[in-house]
Amino acid sequence: MPELSAFKIIAIDGGAATGKSSTSRGLSEKLNLMHVDTGAHYRSLTYALIQAGASADNNSNILKYLEALSLSTQIDGRSARLGINSVVPADAELRSPKVNAHVSKFAAIETVRHKLFDYQRSLAELARKQNFSGLIMEGRDIGSVIFPDADHRFFLHADETTRAARRASEGQTDSILKRDQMDTTRKTAPLVCPEGATQIDTAPLTLEEVINKIADIISS
Repeated sequence: MPELSAFKIIAIDGGAATGKSSTSRGLSEKLNLMHVDTGAHYRSLTYALIQAGASADNNSNILKYLEALSLSTQIDGRSARLGINSVVPADAELRSPKVNAHVSKFAAIETVRHKLFDYQRSLAELARKQNFSGLIMEGRDIGSVIFPDADHRFFLHADETTRAARRASEGQTDSILKRDQMDTTRKTAPLVCPEGATQIDTAPLTLEEVINKIADIISS
């Protein structure tokens, strides 16, 4: 396994189905990085809030629900998974049609994002304590908000047709265009390509090619 010369923080941003998760997981294996999927964080909070009876259309009550939720971390291989009140939701729960339909609405709420900000930043220290060579965090505001000073920032993109096909192959039915519109226009921490980030079009590349391209940049 390649060794990094020093602990590094890697930020991977991009829209839905651009390859963030597969690429990040592959890089975590290749370079011994702790992998954090912040999209799963918002899915976990969305699932917990829905279960508690919260509505994304009633922001005034969201803080009350959030205060009842404690955050923890479970290390699963090289992945750090978010626990809500000490329970890590199952993948099937996080990818349910109901969560798919509401996650962007909840993720656009400032108090929801604030709930996760300090927690997500603290994961760099956890990665150090767990003796990983670095942290790779994927999402939509990692290089712009969570770790604007990351050692490396990447922004993945692909055309709509490619992304829709990838989403369908995963059994997901949410609209790529609708998700993009909600993520890029929300008031708090919108999806943007961070200034100075390395942009990679994943459409013409295989997953292995994307992983190797980023690994070469990180390791150089």
